[in-house]
Amino acid sequence: MGAFKETKFPADAPAAQKALGWVDDRFPLTKLWNDQWGKYYAPKNFNFWYIFGSLAMLVLVLQIVTGIFLTMHYKPDANLAFASVEYIMREVPWGWLVRYMHSTGASAFFIIVYLHMTRGLMYGSYRKPRELIWLFGFAIFLCLMAEAFFGYLLPWGQMSYWGAQVIVNLFGAIPLIGPDLSLWIRGDYVVSDATLNRFFAFHVIAIPLVLLGLVAAHLIALHEVGSSNPDGIEVKENLGPDGHPVDSIPSHPYYTVHDLFGVSVFLTIFSAVVFFAPEMGGYFLEYNNFLPGDSLKTPPHIAPTWYFTPFYSVLRATTADFMWVLMGATVAYVSFVWLKSRLSFMVKSAIAAIGLVAVVGMFPWALDAKFWGVVFFGGSVVILAFLPWLDHSPVKSIRYRPQGHKYLYLGLGVAFVALGYLGVQAPSPVGTIVSQVATLYYFAFFLLMPWWSTMGTFKKVPDRVTFHPH
Repeated sequence: MGAFKETKFPADAPAAQKALGWVDDRFPLTKLWNDQWGKYYAPKNFNFWYIFGSLAMLVLVLQIVTGIFLTMHYKPDANLAFASVEYIMREVPWGWLVRYMHSTGASAFFIIVYLHMTRGLMYGSYRKPRELIWLFGFAIFLCLMAEAFFGYLLPWGQMSYWGAQVIVNLFGAIPLIGPDLSLWIRGDYVVSDATLNRFFAFHVIAIPLVLLGLVAAHLIALHEVGSSNPDGIEVKENLGPDGHPVDSIPSHPYYTVHDLFGVSVFLTIFSAVVFFAPEMGGYFLEYNNFLPGDSLKTPPHIAPTWYFTPFYSVLRATTADFMWVLMGATVAYVSFVWLKSRLSFMVKSAIAAIGLVAVVGMFPWALDAKFWGVVFFGGSVVILAFLPWLDHSPVKSIRYRPQGHKYLYLGLGVAFVALGYLGVQAPSPVGTIVSQVATLYYFAFFLLMPWWSTMGTFKKVPDRVTFHPH
């Protein structure tokens, strides 16, 4: 082993510099800062869409800090949980502010993550060599959904109680293991004190630990291959004499200031919601959740929080009548793949066999619509993970794709928002038809992407990023 060499500083060096040098000799603090941000070179043509990654980190810290303070007064007991939340709101100094920051932060988190994913979709940030970054991001999204679901039960309000009851019962639709799986998740035959305790443990300890690990992996993977940019150009392929990409700039101070401005705007909006509209008309905090959970009184309309409703609408859209449409769509898709795909005969045969099993299973005498609703509910989330391998476009960014592609992306956004809105509304005949059409479009967008993403006339991608200094 080599001898330990400590950095020597002049006698008149500032105390802070000496302290930092002492730490650096024992822990690579400055190196970590420079590698991950200080001297991390990022493309110089970032626009406002690239703020949401930093905002997501900010909200994650906000949620952890406010959550710690809430757990100091919260009681994970079915008989005391609702009263403890009321105690936080009414008796704990500034408890109402911490609770509203946490509840508003949950919705803010999903808004930011959805916008972050939208940016990735528009600019092809999931394309080679960033597939692993996308997969880590998808895993983070799954963890956020689990974290939000487990945390939603904790206030023990009416909508919390019945929302958990409905969602957990969905697992009962799985053949053979469904009832036992639902029982295992609840820890009881109904949502009870046992359910609350295990959900509390997952929400406060298990999921946050996994989430922090995934965030670290997401950032390490990002800084290994470099950030994408609105032009979809790999800036690392054009290096300057100093070894850094000629179209990149250090993150600090340039993007530090860029992100601080975004943080200022976000905190202004966030504070306005917290102080003036924390319930956001019943979307962020449902009015039924201000009533204690009652197992003998079912709310007239049970729906999850708004950030789950696009996928929940897919579940509700899968009715017995709609199964015939899905059967026809499955046959048409398998036929299309068989005729138009360049896959091998063996792969095509496997797809045809899977399609045949699915069609047979969709008949009324086989598996009921509730089971297929759960399948499509899960599929609408999981299909996002396959995006890097579904997009075969010769260019990454939407800037250089045909005009028709932009309308397809716009249609996906409209379908997603429509599904989200209909999910919070009571079921209606018209709403069901709209959600079914939106569901078909949502799945068609991704399943047909290998073909439509290559169609049309593409614009020439420039050799250098397009950048106009202010």
